Amino acid sequence: MNGNIRRVGVVGGGQMGAGIAEVCARAGLDTVVCEAGATAARAARERVAASLDRAVERGKLEAEAARDALARLIFTGSLEDLSDRQLVIEAVIENADAKTEVFTALDKIVEDPAAVLATNTSALPVMRLGMATSRADRVVGLHFFNPVPVLPLVEVVTSLHTAPDTIATVEGFAARTLGKTVVHSRDRAGFVVNALLVPYLLAAVRMAESGFATAADIDAGMELGCAHPMGPLKLADLIGLDTVASIAASLYDEFKEPLYAPPPLLQRMVEARLLGRKTGRGFHVYGQE
Repeated sequence: MNGNIRRVGVVGGGQMGAGIAEVCARAGLDTVVCEAGATAARAARERVAASLDRAVERGKLEAEAARDALARLIFTGSLEDLSDRQLVIEAVIENADAKTEVFTALDKIVEDPAAVLATNTSALPVMRLGMATSRADRVVGLHFFNPVPVLPLVEVVTSLHTAPDTIATVEGFAARTLGKTVVHSRDRAGFVVNALLVPYLLAAVRMAESGFATAADIDAGMELGCAHPMGPLKLADLIGLDTVASIAASLYDEFKEPLYAPPPLLQRMVEARLLGRKTGRGFHVYGQE
């Protein structure tokens, strides 16, 4: 199948799923996005359409190309509509039970035994998801970064069961079809990027929690003192504090290192639904978008 993937499915139309669907459609692929129901599917379509409009406004995409990309997208509330897909990318909430349920269902629905089932998980074991299917050799991690249409990196994560031709298929898809840069990781919590990034974000949270410095000063310090394009707490807000906490919990569960443990302040903010940009307030306050 390597190099011949033309029919893609995306499960989940939130921030990450919508971005993945957009880059697939912009690459000329027949793309079906599945959400929890008709209302969520309509919201996913609006999310992609708004992103395409922004790309046009910024001169990154021609208006005709944006219209063509949106025309290649089908939004549905039924997993059954993914039965003919050659590649399905799961991008639902970062929760092991929710993702496992999706993979168990996809295993029964996707008809082609050579089809690849991929997960966009940030930290959960790919092996666990593969073992929820009868085709663990066709299951792989395909981890994109937010915002997907802008950031060029994809992590390809392989379990002990992932077949070499599955790896070749997804690497070719990500690199040649989508034009992304691929890095490879073993199936360990956090993979490459989050295993390095999340302890840094948690250190910033602990610094704010202790009163050592304000969120604004912490971010300014890293932006202006270290030339980071975004400070750690702004970045945590962009990722979503619930996602940061979930990744941290997965890392701590696997490695039992104190630096991976979610700080109490982060846990309280998640409980309060102060999740960052998507809720309008996290370590910083954001206007309506």
